Amino acid sequence: MNEARRQRDQARTLLLSTILSDIQNREIELKHSPTDDDTAEVLRRGVKRRKEAIEQYEKGKREDLAARERAEVKMLEEFLPTAVSPDEIRAAVRDAIAAGAKEMGPLMAKIMPLFKGRADGKVVNQIVREELAGSPP
Repeated sequence: MNEARRQRDQARTLLLSTILSDIQNREIELKHSPTDDDTAEVLRRGVKRRKEAIEQYEKGKREDLAARERAEVKMLEEFLPTAVSPDEIRAAVRDAIAAGAKEMGPLMAKIMPLFKGRADGKVVNQIVREELAGSPP
């Protein structure tokens, strides 16, 4: 944030101050200092909120506002851990199916902890559905 202030980057400074405020609010909720996972969760929520806003702006034909939200998403993603590739998720799902998980709920329960904070739940859900549809009963 200090670097953004030095460079007089108002958009980045505003975004980072908003996220820092969200992190402080999370600290108040938890009643202790947030862990790295807690902080990453706050960042993911910020990204998710902005992606939802992008969809709404595009529906309303406000490309200028959608572009601003996309820039904010890109800035926030710089602070998140690198995402897992879909191929890695697919391999883990296939291993879990081979180990006996044949239904959506138990399969998601096995897979999500493996990729917590590194993969979007929607992507994991989609891959699980594809693999369940493609696997023999």
